[in-house]
Amino acid sequence: MTAAGTASAYQPVNIVHTEHVQAGPYSLTIGFSEWPLRAMQSLDFTFIPDGGIDDKSGTLTEVQPNGKIRREEPLSRHPRKREDWGLDVRSLDQQGAWTFRFAIDGPQGHGVGELPNLTVLKQPGPPLGISWAVSSIPLIGLIIFLTYAWRRTRRPTPALQPA
Repeated sequence: MTAAGTASAYQPVNIVHTEHVQAGPYSLTIGFSEWPLRAMQSLDFTFIPDGGIDDKSGTLTEVQPNGKIRREEPLSRHPRKREDWGLDVRSLDQQGAWTFRFAIDGPQGHGVGELPNLTVLKQPGPPLGISWAVSSIPLIGLIIFLTYAWRRTRRPTPALQPA
């Protein structure tokens, strides 16, 4: 009997689309597990510099379509693709043209580059409010049923008789 190794415990990251960014002296390949991108859709991102990540460090800045910075964070290893930097099960919360800005430090110095106009389409399916409303119907029905059952089965308290 053979036991499965720990590497087979997780699905591999399936990259279906790539983009390239030049961050100073560093060439960076950005991989996406879904394409085209849609708002509120979870996906994996990988960031693969030429020559690997061992002697490099960097940051990723996510710039929303309105120009505001959503998040700035250090580039870290992808949980399921340990030889690359990446983000696991991440979603972009609005449609429009996003920008990913990279700052990389390594043996060739400091480099900054951007992936501009990363188009994110509108969220698939119905609007989020409608989805929540429809999904809460069974809970509301359960509360109504339990309230009805509780009122039907509770014992009435005897009225106090005057002495």
